[in-house]
Amino acid sequence: MRWLGIPYRPDPLERSYLERAQVRQDEDLIVKASVLDRRESERFFGVPLARRGIQPVWVEITNNGAHSYRLRLASIDANYFPPLEAAFVNHFRFARRLIAFGALAWFFLPLLVLLPFKLLAARVANRRMNAYFQEHGIGWRPIKPGSKVEGFVFTSLDEGTKQFSVGLLGLAGAKSFAFSIAVPGLRVDHHNKGLDALCCSEQVVECDEVELRKRLAAMPRSTTNRLGTRQGDPLNLVAIGNFDSIISGFGARWDETETISLQSCWRTFKAFSLGSEYRYSPVSSLYVEGRCQDFALQKARETINERLHLRLWITPLRFQAKPVWIGQISRDIGVRFTLKTWNLTTHKIDPDVDDARDYLLNDLLQSGRVALLAYVPGAEAANRSAPRRNLTGDPYFTDGLRAVAILSESLTTPMLANWA
Repeated sequence: MRWLGIPYRPDPLERSYLERAQVRQDEDLIVKASVLDRRESERFFGVPLARRGIQPVWVEITNNGAHSYRLRLASIDANYFPPLEAAFVNHFRFARRLIAFGALAWFFLPLLVLLPFKLLAARVANRRMNAYFQEHGIGWRPIKPGSKVEGFVFTSLDEGTKQFSVGLLGLAGAKSFAFSIAVPGLRVDHHNKGLDALCCSEQVVECDEVELRKRLAAMPRSTTNRLGTRQGDPLNLVAIGNFDSIISGFGARWDETETISLQSCWRTFKAFSLGSEYRYSPVSSLYVEGRCQDFALQKARETINERLHLRLWITPLRFQAKPVWIGQISRDIGVRFTLKTWNLTTHKIDPDVDDARDYLLNDLLQSGRVALLAYVPGAEAANRSAPRRNLTGDPYFTDGLRAVAILSESLTTPMLANWA
């Protein structure tokens, strides 16, 4: 019976992840990186690392400079797993396999005479696993001039787009190379939406600062339902930059959103029932001028009931040749009963939507990718004593300003502008 065996069959010839490798370089260093998906990870390392929350990141560094460098592993993931720890959590354990069979385990009791042999086989397989993981970990060794090193860093599992930086330290100083790599597997909401084509549409309106401020103030006050007959959450954010700049600007602190499907609905139901986290939970559709959001991002707490979620729509406007996006940001703080949704429940939002807006700005500043921050009117003020309500009846109040963030493709120092 196959379950009694202790097979460990990694496949070092599995290299399909290299097709997604990205390259960053300067005058001294060439850095390549890729992220393995669940299938690639299991084939290459011979065990289902993703089930243990581990995701290998492949890195290759070529040093063409005159000084040695060392890779800062924590720059890729502050909570990375050393190779032996990553191997240990995936070790074969005979008792764990037996317990997994539950009551059926009693049928295998006569085979316990084989237990010493199975324990020995598991020990041999685990030693092979330790050696294999160590062999393929990139480690902390120096990268000397004229040399090349490659290997894996065992990071925490991320689905969708993986954001990380490869930091190196040398006698010439510190260097950092930012990566944003899409990992197959998660069906995100902007999949097949052709955002690049939307950004390059011929019906664009190039604006100078005066024209941009005027047009942003004239845009709709809030989101609506599909027919545009009812007002929803306020449009309280503007982001300026191409899609990649936005994803990089939000960095690893925000997650993409999965499309609504049977699988994502089941994951949402499980997370809701167990009070657990689901970082990529779908968000409901809101509309601006008859169009559903182009994509959404979210930042979850420990349970699915508490999260910040952001919806963005591309506009025809361009500023300094960059696309202008209008968005809606609010904070879910719980779940309540309602007759306004098909499943009779909805997330309850924090009525102070300005706090969610300003939290997002402060979080964006941490990425170092914000060139300019400003506020413009347009969302229309609503007092605490006379709040407006969104589509599901939650009250909210606001000062009526929209935050504007111009994103940079590289690290920069932010400036604050007076556009209100």
